[in-house]
Amino acid sequence: MKAVNATRSAVLHSDVRVARTLGEKTEGLLKSAPNDALFFETRWGIHTFRMKFRIDVAVMDDDMMIVALRENLMPGRFFFWNPRHKNVLELPAGTIQHTGTKIGDTIQIQ
Repeated sequence: MKAVNATRSAVLHSDVRVARTLGEKTEGLLKSAPNDALFFETRWGIHTFRMKFRIDVAVMDDDMMIVALRENLMPGRFFFWNPRHKNVLELPAGTIQHTGTKIGDTIQIQ
């Protein structure tokens, strides 16, 4: 799948993996390359324990509008947000800055 910032007409990632099961969500990007991306739903935050690289994270509401961003989240960290929001997009570090993505932008997963 492809993740597009519809507000800025910018492709965030052209090959986003979607995690649907608990196992897929738990594994996340642990066995992935630093340039991989993952979309999933969770309300309780994420962690980067056992990760070997930094990631960018966008959290979206039900309308896929970004409500929280974290750039260059280092390994061994937590990232929490308001639990009413559940859509999460994990991206290669630097994607948010490179694309000019901001809170309030709308994301499309195609």
